[in-house]
Amino acid sequence: MDPAQKLIKIFSEFPGIGPKQAKRFVYFLLTRQKGYVEEISKLFFDLKKQMKICSECFRYFNSDKEEKVCKICANKNRNISTLLVVSRDVDFENVERSGGYTGRYFIIGGTIPILDKEPERKIRIKELISQVEKMSKNGLKEVILGLDANTEGEYTEDYIRGILKPFSTKLTFKISTLGRGLSTGTELEYSDSDTIKSAIGNRR
Repeated sequence: MDPAQKLIKIFSEFPGIGPKQAKRFVYFLLTRQKGYVEEISKLFFDLKKQMKICSECFRYFNSDKEEKVCKICANKNRNISTLLVVSRDVDFENVERSGGYTGRYFIIGGTIPILDKEPERKIRIKELISQVEKMSKNGLKEVILGLDANTEGEYTEDYIRGILKPFSTKLTFKISTLGRGLSTGTELEYSDSDTIKSAIGNRR
């Protein structure tokens, strides 16, 4: 397989990218100057070198130091009584951009396919439990499940709620979900700021 075909195969594995789009990417790169491609190659290397995973919320953040916690989790002004659980980093970014939420986050790492036999392998459920227990010692009052308003998102939400329920009783925090500012079938990543603010404000 030549380099072009290998790249097409790799790009095709990206979320939301099909073979035709992947092929366009490759032919676009072929039309660029050598320096352009070299700069992209360097950025790929720097991406793995400088982007780290926060030990608290598990989102990726940029740091050239030995920091283990991102700026959001290290911010003493954040509301430590609420924890918003979202599927992916892009969901976190969209919520944060909306300006409608000032608490802490947890990136669960995806969603669970319906009837999956090993759901604990699909998401960071053990890490979430650990973070909930840690935050409960500092005044956690509510865990908000901010997952996509589609079938997999709702299935994952039900699974997480079932796992957290005994802890919510023991540690006395509430479990809520985003309000229906989000239409059924909506992915949080593609929701606008006003919709997200409404969903947070009308959580139940």
